[in-house]
Amino acid sequence: MVAARQGAPAPLTGPWPHWLGEVHAQARGRGAHLARTVVLLPYAHLLPVASAAWAARFAGYMPRFQTTRSWAAEAGAFIAGARDLCFDHARDLLTARELLEHAGLGAQAPALAGRLLELARQLAPLAAAQPPDRRADWLERTHALLPAVHEGPLRLEGVLGRVAAAWVATSSHATDVLFAPALARQVDLLVIVPGLRREPLLQALGAHWGDKTLTLEHEAPAAAGAVALHLALDAEDEAERAAACVLSHLSAGRAPVALVAVDRLLVRRINALLGSAGVHAGTGLRDETGWKLSTTHAGACVLVLLRACAPRASSDEVLDWIKLAPAWALLDHRRLEQHLRKHAVRDWRAAAALLPDDPLVQQVQALRTGLLARRPLTQWLGDLRAALQTCGLWPLLQADAAGAGVIEALGLDDGALERWQAWAGARAPMSCAGFTHWTGEVLEQANFQPAVGATARVVVLPLAQLLGRSFAALVLPGADERHLPAAPEPPGPWSAAQRQALGLPVREELQREQALAWALALSAGQVDVLHRCADDSGEPVLASPLVQALRLTPGLRLQEGSDARIARALVPLPTPRPRAVGRQLPMQPLSASSYEQLRSCPYRFFALRQLGLQDEGELDVDVDKRDWGIWVHALLRHFHEALQRDPSAERLALMEAAAHEATRTLGLEGEGGEFLPFEVAWPPLRDAYLAWLQTHEAAGARFSAAEVDIRVQRGPLQLRGRIDRMDTLADGAALLIDYKTEALGKTRARAKAGSEETQLPFYALLSDAEAPRAAYLNLAEREQPSLHQLPDLQRLAAALQVGMAEDMRRIAEGMPLAALGEGSVCDWCEVRGLCRKDFWHE
Repeated sequence: MVAARQGAPAPLTGPWPHWLGEVHAQARGRGAHLARTVVLLPYAHLLPVASAAWAARFAGYMPRFQTTRSWAAEAGAFIAGARDLCFDHARDLLTARELLEHAGLGAQAPALAGRLLELARQLAPLAAAQPPDRRADWLERTHALLPAVHEGPLRLEGVLGRVAAAWVATSSHATDVLFAPALARQVDLLVIVPGLRREPLLQALGAHWGDKTLTLEHEAPAAAGAVALHLALDAEDEAERAAACVLSHLSAGRAPVALVAVDRLLVRRINALLGSAGVHAGTGLRDETGWKLSTTHAGACVLVLLRACAPRASSDEVLDWIKLAPAWALLDHRRLEQHLRKHAVRDWRAAAALLPDDPLVQQVQALRTGLLARRPLTQWLGDLRAALQTCGLWPLLQADAAGAGVIEALGLDDGALERWQAWAGARAPMSCAGFTHWTGEVLEQANFQPAVGATARVVVLPLAQLLGRSFAALVLPGADERHLPAAPEPPGPWSAAQRQALGLPVREELQREQALAWALALSAGQVDVLHRCADDSGEPVLASPLVQALRLTPGLRLQEGSDARIARALVPLPTPRPRAVGRQLPMQPLSASSYEQLRSCPYRFFALRQLGLQDEGELDVDVDKRDWGIWVHALLRHFHEALQRDPSAERLALMEAAAHEATRTLGLEGEGGEFLPFEVAWPPLRDAYLAWLQTHEAAGARFSAAEVDIRVQRGPLQLRGRIDRMDTLADGAALLIDYKTEALGKTRARAKAGSEETQLPFYALLSDAEAPRAAYLNLAEREQPSLHQLPDLQRLAAALQVGMAEDMRRIAEGMPLAALGEGSVCDWCEVRGLCRKDFWHE
């Protein structure tokens, strides 16, 4: 290969002058032809860097810069065996399940497959470093180092370790071709450029190739520039300051800038801030750490579909799918959602039974039904692709870069589906839950890197991959004791002795690697190191020991970092207290609750009643005390209506039947036991209520009706409401009862003379009875039922009628409905965000 020199050579920085000079000198001294010289680099992103550096310094032939993976791929095509570890997560996960089943762990296979695969990938570099004809000996030595398989708490660890070792030892590896004698005859000189971490394969190749091998060394560089330390208050402050540092370097012409990812969550936030400032993949930001496909929109679309097709899918999960699917965009999903929220239908099966004739429900059910039965993976993938096509998501995946990655990772294209069909491991039947779990794990492990539209001005990369790179500035956020330890914790369950014997990295090696990577970071021209003083919970967080040691480093230009964020002067524009006029909006009919809203805050009445703004509520919410109150109301209605039809019936049996009917009609029987604590509390209250009812009836009271909806005209007022219960007393007077499941003290306060309660006086206005009486019936848990009559009901009802008529008149005349902003009602008001109370100008 001939490289043409154009103009003066660019100055080489970092270790490249030493490395390239050594390669050139060794090749000449050993008589090795440069075209037959292979230079193995530790990272793929160094290949173009090395080629450009060589072309800038030397003319003529260029050595072949490779990584072990690229060299093996060039040397010969690799075809994995049926049960080989092939580093394709989709396939390896299924192989792991199959191996666990053969090991007698079939019941635990879905839960342990990921763990087995993790162990196998930790041991794979050790097995791949053994020539193929010596792996049986390596497996024997490895098994001797692992704990024996026996019953007890360590049984699973022993089985998983042995299965993982056997798996990697009996697998063929793509790099096996590098041990072939034919390849050695094609190479005069093999130069190994090691990474920061010791690589078993590179060491093995060095020993295998013998005198043809040259291993270069690299020393930790000295700090070259100024290091600024930034102390942030918390993670958000740290992200903002780091983004500002990057933008400041770019404004000063220092590019490219390295953004080191030691805290991926923090760096994701920084990327978002940079994107809002115009620095993203399309304008020169390259993220070499990539994104999990599960976090992309394309991955979410696939997982939403599968979760919506689960047998026990929630209404929320199905609605999420409906909103994403283009095929259903023209159908009225808002009406469906409003109906489900109104009736609090959490389970989609109940929703489908409630609206069987809805066209949208029918289409969704047709797709869901086709994805419920167990089937082999090959059929699952074909059916998933068909479902994506039917609901309109497939074209979106094909048109999106991340979507293409999802298709490739799962193997949904034609060629991959054919390969799945040919692989026996994909023929085992899987449930919908198993396939969903497999899909989620595959997308969680697959990485996606968006294409960079221009020369990279900002590079996001791990700390170790600074080796061989040159940056004008470097920003390192997350430099605290948790994310940047001096000695990282070794991965896996292996003990220190096992690590030493197996050849896995030990803590001392990881500490040395971290120190070298840290030195590389400090060698950039301008360095900003950021850490926070507290975590999200407010707990103090110390700086990394590496950061603390900087103050003891001689000759280092260390300074306190200044906040690079640009302060903007904002003119305060407080929101005036709203004073709406509702004379042209409907005011009636009035209910007790709507008038209570008017009294507590006129603006709330305007928003909720006149404008008709209503909170749709959440579907997936826990059963709470409000559900208990609704259940008690429904139960007592069923009980009293049944007792009215058959006065001689056994009351306890009627009460139990009413409880079951209320539970069924309210949809509480299938809530996973959430309503069970309330049901347990019911029997004592039931018995106490039956005893109270007997005393109540002994005084001459008789049940008349329950849950009575009434609309009446009282002068200029249109009133509507529902009375919980109406009884007839011994003297013929009507008793209007409102059930309360609240604390007894609260009910007593409602019934006190001088109380401003409007509910019972409103009941009196609704009733056609002459001189009715009204009372609250308290049904609190762990209390005896008690009736609390409101004194002077007629006077209160008359005053309420006059007050309501006057308020309606004033609203009709244009009286402003002001937001009061007082009292506890503001703490839970639904329209607080509309009235903007928190931004008022007082």
